[in-house]
Amino acid sequence: MKAKSIFGNSSSQAIAAISQAIQNGFEPTLAIVFMSIHQDRPALCEFLSAHNIDVIGATSAGEFVDGQQSDGAIVLLLLNIPRSYYRILFTDTHGQDIAAAAKAAAATAKGLFNNPAMILCSTCISTEGHVYDGTVLIHSLQDGLGKSTPIFGGMAGDDGTMTGTFVFDNKQSTDEGFIMLLLDHDAIELQGTALSGWKPLGKIRTVTKAEGQWIHTIDDQPALDMYLRYLGQSLQTNELADKDIFRDDIGLYHPFLSIDAGEPSLRTPMEVSQERNAIKLDIGIPEGGQFQFTLPPDFDIIETILHNAAALKENRGADADALLVFSCFGRRSALGPLVEEENEGLHKIWKAPMAGFFSYGEYGKDANSDHVFHSTTCSWVALKENIRG
Repeated sequence: MKAKSIFGNSSSQAIAAISQAIQNGFEPTLAIVFMSIHQDRPALCEFLSAHNIDVIGATSAGEFVDGQQSDGAIVLLLLNIPRSYYRILFTDTHGQDIAAAAKAAAATAKGLFNNPAMILCSTCISTEGHVYDGTVLIHSLQDGLGKSTPIFGGMAGDDGTMTGTFVFDNKQSTDEGFIMLLLDHDAIELQGTALSGWKPLGKIRTVTKAEGQWIHTIDDQPALDMYLRYLGQSLQTNELADKDIFRDDIGLYHPFLSIDAGEPSLRTPMEVSQERNAIKLDIGIPEGGQFQFTLPPDFDIIETILHNAAALKENRGADADALLVFSCFGRRSALGPLVEEENEGLHKIWKAPMAGFFSYGEYGKDANSDHVFHSTTCSWVALKENIRG
């Protein structure tokens, strides 16, 4: 399998770069596309379709490609994978039960490949403000496929506007749904992991009153009051009034570590209500659910992630034809310029063409769990074609 990474500040620039890349005998079958909501998706997809290139894509909250990070741009990987090794499955779940749709997709995957693996992208926020339940999605997929099935990917972004995210293929897109690159795992090997770096703080807490994404009481105490005591501060008027300020300045730095069902995963505070003394999370924790407060990662988290990637590569004697990275939008806020060092460090370790984007949630396997839904995490996966004799 050969791969080439592409960057463009506009659809026309990306198309020009693709045109150059497919010269000299390179005939890609597949494009994995991450692009700003403000870019011309139809124009790019039409061009790729005209060249018989299949598309799996997601909108982004920032993009990165070999040695370059951008905002509002387009990145993609072109791959010449034999079509017998993959299928693209697009699912619009408007008006559907996510669990049922995911189980149907899992059945399709099992019907196509004896040993499937997948790259998964889902929406996060619809244009009507509905938040997609990534936990239900990946759990339902695993119910149908088995917990050992590799699943890596991310939730689409929208340049940080929270106005609507999209996944798409050559001819269709949706703001409520998911798209899968189903792979024959016997033919395409996947190596990857998901790692956060946020550290649990203090005792385990219990949500004692909740409504959807809103937490009202923790250990029978008002949720907002307890959160502020943990932070050791009070909220300024602008942080209460502007949910973007609260999310970017506080919530992304101090997520909750949900520990239900033995699957630790981060939940980001997105908004507060002083009137109700409550906190709204990106993905809710139900009544009776348990969690811990967290401390932001030390700057050595970058070294930890890169060390783990290098160790995995060495221990398994692995190599890569291509690399995909799904890095949470919150890491960019919390780690600043170090997040670029993190992404480029992965690229240097695997020495393969790379593309990735800043996402609103991540799918992948960490050291302590099966493949689950994450927040504030870096999830990466290296792809390698197995040469068949």
